[in-house]
Amino acid sequence: MAYPDDLKYTKDHEWARVSGSRATVGITEFAQEQLGDVVFVELPKVAARIARHGSFGVVESVKAVSDLFAPVSGQIAAVNERLATAPELVNQQPYGEGWMIVITPADAAEWDQLLTSTQYEELIAGAGR
Repeated sequence: MAYPDDLKYTKDHEWARVSGSRATVGITEFAQEQLGDVVFVELPKVAARIARHGSFGVVESVKAVSDLFAPVSGQIAAVNERLATAPELVNQQPYGEGWMIVITPADAAEWDQLLTSTQYEELIAGAGR
């Protein structure tokens, strides 16, 4: 699996792509592979405030139901409405059309606590992959 270098990662298997003052968030290729076929995604409302490591939604697959955790604190600027009718996008394009939310971060310093792609790969390797 490839983990794009332009993204930051969490130990909970979310990714974040910073663009200007906002970040797009989704789950990693590893996470979607572990879940299996995604059948439902529940996301927050635009303008909701979220805390770093706090749950911002739920993803349901044929294997499990899992909480989604925010990589940083902030306010929801956008949600991927397409996932309501096409949750399979999470499996098909986890780093593209399968994105979940856009966050306007409250504290830019929190980005420094996220993992690089190399650190994330080491985390996955250490998990017995």
